Amino acid sequence: MIIAALRRAAAALGLSLCLSAAALAQTTAAPTAAPAEAPRAAPGAAPGAAPGAAPLEITVGGGAFRAIPIAAPAFIGADAQTQATASEITDLVVRNLAGSGLFRAIGRAAHPEQIARFDQPLTFDAWRKAGADAVVVGDAQTESDGRLRVRFRLFDTASGEQAQGLQLLVDPAAWRRAAHKISDAIYAALTGEGGYFDTRIVFVDETGAKGERVKRLAMMDQDGANLRYLTSGDDLVLTPRFSPTDQEILYISYASGEPQVYLFNLDTGQREVLGRFPGMTFAPRFSPDGRQVALSLAQDGNTDIYLMDLASRQLRRLTRSPAIETAPSFSPDGTRIVFESDRGGAQQIYVMSATGGEATAQRISYGQGRYSTPVWSPRGDLIAFTRIAGGQFQVGVMRDDGSQERVLDATFHSEGPTWAPNGRVLAFFRESPGQSGAPSLWRIDVTGAALTRVPTPNAASDPAWSPLLP
Repeated sequence: MIIAALRRAAAALGLSLCLSAAALAQTTAAPTAAPAEAPRAAPGAAPGAAPGAAPLEITVGGGAFRAIPIAAPAFIGADAQTQATASEITDLVVRNLAGSGLFRAIGRAAHPEQIARFDQPLTFDAWRKAGADAVVVGDAQTESDGRLRVRFRLFDTASGEQAQGLQLLVDPAAWRRAAHKISDAIYAALTGEGGYFDTRIVFVDETGAKGERVKRLAMMDQDGANLRYLTSGDDLVLTPRFSPTDQEILYISYASGEPQVYLFNLDTGQREVLGRFPGMTFAPRFSPDGRQVALSLAQDGNTDIYLMDLASRQLRRLTRSPAIETAPSFSPDGTRIVFESDRGGAQQIYVMSATGGEATAQRISYGQGRYSTPVWSPRGDLIAFTRIAGGQFQVGVMRDDGSQERVLDATFHSEGPTWAPNGRVLAFFRESPGQSGAPSLWRIDVTGAALTRVPTPNAASDPAWSPLLP
């Protein structure tokens, strides 16, 4: 059954999963979404799992990883037009799941039966013999109001039980979002973790020769689709950051000639300077509730971290050191801030109370080299960072006390990690060496697996991952 598959697949994932029969059966809520009714099982189906089973806790580490094999016959369309869309939805769901590194798609040539109806009984023993631990079936049809109705069901081939089901009503042009939501629901049902497919990435798009590049803010789906430019390229822009609660981003602009923090509303396109201060402001990041912004302010030759209340625009100083203090990032509960500082003579990572105070600051990085760009995982268990050591820029993770440090990617220049909302996947950018070198976006699992380049039309840097879309 699926939990058995998770035991086998979990061997090298380095995380703890808590699953139960109830969790597997839970339907993910979504706007204009409803659960899909389970059909009866065909002869040959295994008996269902016992109800009310106690949660199964799996602590993994070491061993050989086996991706969960899953079959996804082409979703069924009510007519030729919706059939084309239904097939595109299926293909995108398969790409999402396989791209995560946790799933392996069973090729359709190996499928033991054709699915012609959404409520068609499945011959589960045949699907098991084909190597599938789970099967996804779905359909699409156009409603009278022009919207597209998309349904899917996820089955455990061992128990013959429906593990998940969902119905979505979307604008036909938004079929990709339907596919991403279905992917998230399947991912959550089979791993016990939240998905990350229905999200966006904002980044800096770069064109032109090295040293003279035009930099524009751009935003796209996490898989590179639906690219949208947010700024014109007239001014240098850096380090965009998503709000955890609203359709807003923070970023740095040199429109005034020196770096200042701007707030950009994605719905209206309106932007505003986040306060005008003597000196430079940079490295902004939202608090978990979206009501405050931590940032660095350079005044009188000193750089410290401040906290701004967005409603009143009042600043409160958090650090008071002659060193350079920058790159603050909140813990998910908002009680602590991780930041970088050279107070010890070189860039290192420190953690302090979100209320500030030098007495609360504790150094947590002790490896070779210099550390920068720390960012707290949404799960609170890890802090991602950039490390400069041995002639390389490296992206890695450590626990919030500095223990269990691991490098995930080490190249000529790997930098700027950002977390997916489930805290399982990181995006970052690499830059290749030489005069012709250019940055590009990459994605990697927190275990160091499933390294994938994220497609962009031009050179790209400084990615920031959005929360799940509403």
